[in-house]
Parts: sequence; C-alpha cells; structure tokens
Amino acid sequence: MDSIKNYKYSVLERFLKYVTIDTQSDFNSPTCPSTAKQKNLGTLLVEELKNIGLTDAELDEHGYVYASIPANTTKSVPVICFCSHMDTSPDCSGENVKPLVHTNYQGGNIVLPDDPNVVIRLSEHPDLKHQIGNDIVTASGTTLLGADNKAGLAEIMDAARFLVEHPEVKHGTIKILFTPDEEIGRGVNLVNLDKLAADFAYTVDGETCGSVENETFSADYARLTIKGVSSHPGFAKGHMESALKIASQVVANLPVDRLSPESTSGKEGFMHPVSMSGSVEEATVEFILRDFDDAELKNQERILRAIVEEVVEAFPNSSFVLDVKEQYRNMKNVLKDHPQLTEYAEEAVRRAGMEPKLQSIRGGTDGSRLSFMGLPCPNIFAGEHAFHGKHEWVSVQDMQKAVQTIVNIAQIWEEKS
Repeated sequence: MDSIKNYKYSVLERFLKYVTIDTQSDFNSPTCPSTAKQKNLGTLLVEELKNIGLTDAELDEHGYVYASIPANTTKSVPVICFCSHMDTSPDCSGENVKPLVHTNYQGGNIVLPDDPNVVIRLSEHPDLKHQIGNDIVTASGTTLLGADNKAGLAEIMDAARFLVEHPEVKHGTIKILFTPDEEIGRGVNLVNLDKLAADFAYTVDGETCGSVENETFSADYARLTIKGVSSHPGFAKGHMESALKIASQVVANLPVDRLSPESTSGKEGFMHPVSMSGSVEEATVEFILRDFDDAELKNQERILRAIVEEVVEAFPNSSFVLDVKEQYRNMKNVLKDHPQLTEYAEEAVRRAGMEPKLQSIRGGTDGSRLSFMGLPCPNIFAGEHAFHGKHEWVSVQDMQKAVQTIVNIAQIWEEKS
C-alpha cells in the first residue's frame, strides 16, 4: 500500500501523551470504571477521535469509549471492531510515568535513569535483539510504562486517522471500542454490544511484532475461607486452631514442580495463590486457576479442594468454604468456527512485511469474554513487552507496524466481501 509507506505516523506522539495519564485500575473498587481517573484518558480519546472526524465518538457513564468510521465502499462488508483497554495494571505504579525514547538502539542493556538498579537486560529480553536500529520507549525506572495497553490505543487511533485521510483505501464500517478495567478482569462487564453493533472484533493487546493470537487460558477465580478457633494465646493449648496457620499450610502444600506459574510454560496450566489475609479466627486465600483445556481447569479445582480437605482434617473444630467462579474461557472454542478472522489477520501481518506468528496467550484479553458474548475476537500484537512492571518497553517501529496491520485488516475484509 503506497499511501501508508509515506504516512507521517502520529502513534509515538499519541503514546507518549497517553502514558502520562494515570489509569491504574483497582481490584477492590466495586464501581465501573473501578477508578474515576480512567475517564480522564477516555475524555482525551473522545476529543482526539472527534478531531480526526469521528463525530459519533462518546464516553459513556461506565468509562467505555465508542466511535465509528463509516464505510466507504458499496460492498456489503461485516462490521469490524478494534478494541484496546485504557487501564494499567495494579501490580506496579502508573503515576507520574516519565516515558523515555532510546533512539537507534544498538544492542546491550538499557539502564533506567531514575533507578539504575532497574536494567532491561538483553539476556532477559531476547526480543531486543530484533530491535537493532529501532527506537525503544521505556519508563524512567520507578513506574511501569503503560504500553499494555496504551500502545494499542495509540495504534488504533493512528490507524483511524489514516483511514479517514485516505479514502482510496476501501473498507466497511469500522467500530472502535476502548474499555476500562481489563487488568482486573472486568473490561467488558458493562459494554453495550447493541451500541457497538459489530460483527467481529480484534483486540490490539499482544506482544511480539507480527503475532496473532487465537487462544487464551480458560480462567477461574477461587476464594478459600477458613474458620478457625480463637483463644487467648496464653491459654491456647488444646483449644486454638489458627485459621492463618491452616491457610499457610494449604499454600505450602500446593504443587511446586507442576501447576504453579514458576514451573509451567507453553500449554501447561497452574493454580496460583494471589493474596492471603485474616486472623486466628478467620482467614482468606484467593487463587487464580488457569488452563487451556476446560476439563483440566475443572481438575485443578478438584486438586485444590483435596489439598484443603487434607489440611483442614487435622483441625477438628475448624471448617472451610471453597467458592470457585468462572472468569473467562478459551476464545479458541468460539474462533474455530470463524477461521477467516485469524486468516485475515495473518494476511494483514504479511502485507505489513512480517511473517505472522500464530500463538496462544498465557493469560486473557477482553477478546476472551467478547467472543463468548457473541463477538468473536482474536488478538493482534501491539508490540508491548515485559508488561506489569518497571522493565516494560515497546518499539516505535513495532507500533508503526501495528498501525499498518490494523489498516490492512480493514482493507482485507472489504476485498474478501
């Protein structure tokens, strides 16, 4: 596509602006969005969308941004949505982010100036070896960067601008959706699919340049509540059954060489304790359960329950409740019925000059939930790396390739219709 070869990208300028706006979400908040500050970015995005020419852009009361690019073809083309999330992870501070652009990267480690102990090491980030000559964006060493998923936001915005400015590139109606609270698993809880009115979607929230992901974990959340027996510690012999100690023993009895994040990779699942709190009388442990196979996920629940039962059995006056809830399911169960979604994304990557990498996500995206809500939705790369921590980075050139890929997807759907 000759027009995009000469395109003056705005993706970097947009990205540098977005990451300075703190949008960290909050697991403990019951509201949507979980943090009001996410709307600060939503308001800016709506303003920019309107400046591009998308007059229907809006931010709703729940923090979702919607916009449309009208079709410019006479063909009947499915309505395609591109989606990214506005929030950043609660795992690391996203306040006062100072993005740095390391131009013309020539290899080696990247030392972040505000904390020289934070070093992005080439040995630990092998994708850096493919970035020689490129421009790398990092934070300064005290915060995360926010490329997850503000790189995706900037890429969709720049692709939208390109499509509006280049009507010679034919496409059907394109929908844009920016969501809150993806990082806490609630990114599409209150999305209005009737307002969105899309047939298919793509999240732009992946890692390595050229990757297309059509499979995620299936995920459950488990909450273990243990009721112990409290008594005065000076007179506790034969009476006290500490719920905290029981909970600690449950965690200690979890598998170490399997079914843990530290010991698994590829298609292996895990059960992972993420928090523990309480007192002698009552303690709570929260777990996330993950597997690509739904039957294996159910087996994890059985294993966890068996461990708890064995531990609690030694404390005759204590009891437990294990409550397991579904979070999301493997989107491949839906996408297998719509193979063209993945095929067109792979072709779009090729047209952008890359070899597509079809991958599975050891995690989830908004697309997991959207797929089961009736909007089939694989994931394409945004270029983000080492997300949820201070070592996060993204390449400017990878972001530009993502812009090209989004434009190519829109064009391919029109061509194939």
